[in-house]
Amino acid sequence: MGFKNFKALILIALTPFIFSEEDTMLGYWLTSQSIVQVKECDSMLCATIEHLFVEEGVDPKSILDSNNKDESLRSRPLIGIDLLEGFSYPQKNKKHLKNGKIYDPGRGRIFKSNLSILDNGNLKVEGCLLLVCGHEEWQALEIIFNEDGTKTAELKK
Repeated sequence: MGFKNFKALILIALTPFIFSEEDTMLGYWLTSQSIVQVKECDSMLCATIEHLFVEEGVDPKSILDSNNKDESLRSRPLIGIDLLEGFSYPQKNKKHLKNGKIYDPGRGRIFKSNLSILDNGNLKVEGCLLLVCGHEEWQALEIIFNEDGTKTAELKK
């Protein structure tokens, strides 16, 4: 085998490692009130509410989007709605995405948004209205699928 062929073979063997940067925004995240799954949806990033933390005895699926500014959407359950819009994916810089929008179900409003992976692995989710911005840090979760069909969530280490 010639040197050229050897270099080509090494390049082919290493290709998955060269281009397999972890998609750190994709996955499950613990927010202040829910568990959200961030995934790619038709070349866009979406964030679906998977679980809501509610008082004991309350069915999370019964919680509606009652604060939505659009009255026609107030009867939809919060579980399953997409919180993000306008974030193209994938992008070269997978640790900082800018100029998208996020829906805040607590306020029933859509805000301009930026997303950033922090050094500690948390996802900084920023929402802005005019010049006023706020943010929340979402913690990465590992979801374990149990044999009985249930899921268990643990903070990623």
